[in-house]
Amino acid sequence: MDAPYKRLLLKLSGEQLAGKFEGGIDAELGAWLAKEIKKVVEEGTQVVIMVGGGNFARGAQLAGHGIKRVTADHIGMLGTMMNALALTDIFESQGVATRCLSSIFAEQVAEPFIHRLANKHLEKGRVVIAAGGIGRPYLTTDTAAVSLALELDCDVVMKATKVDGVYDKDPAKFEDAKKLDRVTYQQAVEDNAIKVMDKAAMGLALEHKLPIVVFDAMQPDNILKAMHGETVGTTISN
Repeated sequence: MDAPYKRLLLKLSGEQLAGKFEGGIDAELGAWLAKEIKKVVEEGTQVVIMVGGGNFARGAQLAGHGIKRVTADHIGMLGTMMNALALTDIFESQGVATRCLSSIFAEQVAEPFIHRLANKHLEKGRVVIAAGGIGRPYLTTDTAAVSLALELDCDVVMKATKVDGVYDKDPAKFEDAKKLDRVTYQQAVEDNAIKVMDKAAMGLALEHKLPIVVFDAMQPDNILKAMHGETVGTTISN
């Protein structure tokens, strides 16, 4: 089967990268993810990864008690940097050519995010891991992921979550919650029960008709299946 997605962006949260730990990064999980990504890269699909930083610091939670929101968000960006640096080393150790590009100034440890440089790495078959979110406060890494996917002409944003897709209500609270295979942008933006991605991110995707796949990336071959357009999780589109 031909892959419908030639270039994809995978959004990973910091909480997922913590794996079996309460904080920090689970290197064993990172190695497993590298092997899953390798399957996709070997089929010729170019991969961009946007990482969150909640396993180290979450800006919105740090703000207050003397810490300004802008400063708190900057600390959150540094959390994403730690994840991106660790994943880059882990991926390389698994034979996956990877480059860490940062939207915040950190030339001593990462390459600066430059549009042409990112494209060049992708065209050479390297995975690009983006650190620092969008580089500005008050914007989540979900919004940064959609913005980056648009900038790099990605065919899809794949949002990894703890559940296997979007439900009509919270499956943790309601036993009769039903998984939805497809949801329109309009539904995703207007329905307050759909909280898998922040509304600003989905609104940006809606405006540019960029599909979002919400799925459980921690199941074997799920990233590969989603790349092939198989029904994995929930697709948010027109």
